[in-house]
Amino acid sequence: MTEFSAGQPYEYQRRELVEPDWTRFPGWRDVTAAQWNSAQWQRVNCVKNVKQLRAVLGDLVDESFYADLEDDQQRLATMSMLLPPQMLNTMVPHQVPDTVSFYADPIRNYMLPVASDRHLDWPSHPNASRDSLHEHDMWVAEGLTHRYPTKVLAELLSTCPQYCGHCTRMDLVGNSTPVVPKLKLVQKPVDRYAAHLDYLKSHPGVRDVVVSGGDVANVPWKQLEAYLMGLLSVPTVRDIRLATKALMGLPQHWLQDDVVEGMHRVAVTAQRRGVNLAVHTHVNHVNSLTPAVARAAQTLLEIGVRDVRNQGVLMRGVNATTADLLDLCFALQGEAGILPYYFYMCDMIPNAEHWRVPVWHAQQMQHDLMGYLPGYATPRIVCDVPFVGKRWVHMVNEYDREHGISYWTKNYRTSIEKDDSEALSKLYAYYDPIDTLPQSGQDWWRKQQAS
Repeated sequence: MTEFSAGQPYEYQRRELVEPDWTRFPGWRDVTAAQWNSAQWQRVNCVKNVKQLRAVLGDLVDESFYADLEDDQQRLATMSMLLPPQMLNTMVPHQVPDTVSFYADPIRNYMLPVASDRHLDWPSHPNASRDSLHEHDMWVAEGLTHRYPTKVLAELLSTCPQYCGHCTRMDLVGNSTPVVPKLKLVQKPVDRYAAHLDYLKSHPGVRDVVVSGGDVANVPWKQLEAYLMGLLSVPTVRDIRLATKALMGLPQHWLQDDVVEGMHRVAVTAQRRGVNLAVHTHVNHVNSLTPAVARAAQTLLEIGVRDVRNQGVLMRGVNATTADLLDLCFALQGEAGILPYYFYMCDMIPNAEHWRVPVWHAQQMQHDLMGYLPGYATPRIVCDVPFVGKRWVHMVNEYDREHGISYWTKNYRTSIEKDDSEALSKLYAYYDPIDTLPQSGQDWWRKQQAS
């Protein structure tokens, strides 16, 4: 008997990427490959409401599902519906969907949430908030968050090609829903972008800019290229990261000739000036990875982008098992050329309790991931603690498992704490989802709610 005869907790099997057959959906039976590969066709045919979803799915799913979805959109959804065909096509990818398989699908779970998914006893944590990371509080110019000492987040716009149910920026991004009236960017883009550059020029200690939104794939290319070239003209900026879930949700965008040619110009300029240019995408499940996604990632690397990395979100019902994450990471790294980078614990926004995992679960998953992937491709699971920022899940200072309260410390001041003498010495709280607590902990929270 060998030492491995009992088997491993996870058995690796290579899975080559496959583009699901979109003609299995009644509404797309006559869609040609040329149409499917067109970014314009994908955008025009996005699913934005229940009526349009029914036109694609027909009677493959019961009317009860559509009613469940409509109920969620009216009472609970923090994000409006927006699904490119590319993303919808990765739901139940290997068969014609039916009601049971569509409900069970992990991508459907977070991109097309329904009322029955949510924990109606605890839909939101009592300490949830619509800007859970206080990014808006840290704006130093409209859309420019200065949270970390050497890094800023630039929100160029408030729209995406697709809207994720768990979006951490649900206070700003997307259309208003019945339960969440959205904030608005009020400045003209040219004025907003100029204010960003002015701030960076006057703050040479900032060397790293995350260019996001929304999703940069929705910025008209000429505007985005001008903004990036502006960043590259600031000598103290050394890292630029473009955030785009559309690399996965709408890869056709990143394969358009004008976008490829423009990104090449930006990448060449970045290389010449010694600036690290990377693209960060957001893939949460292996089924989202298709040959089109791999082509888009490979094209970015071929034209000079230094890295394409993935920042996923750890969510129950989607990917919160070791096997799910390892399957995803092997496909990202081995098949698509995308580096697994972070998995964030789902943030404490309203109506997200059914997705969130407790800190101890994230710690166990980080433990169980180790040793399978190459070290450089082993993702870090992080907790984005309000007012603190990203922390590896094992960096918790104190942890009350009964009540689900973890306490964390920090080693820098944000832009709103420059005069706070206790910022680096006090403890900051983060909260586990209440339904994961022992009964005594759940009872304690009910008493807090009642008082």
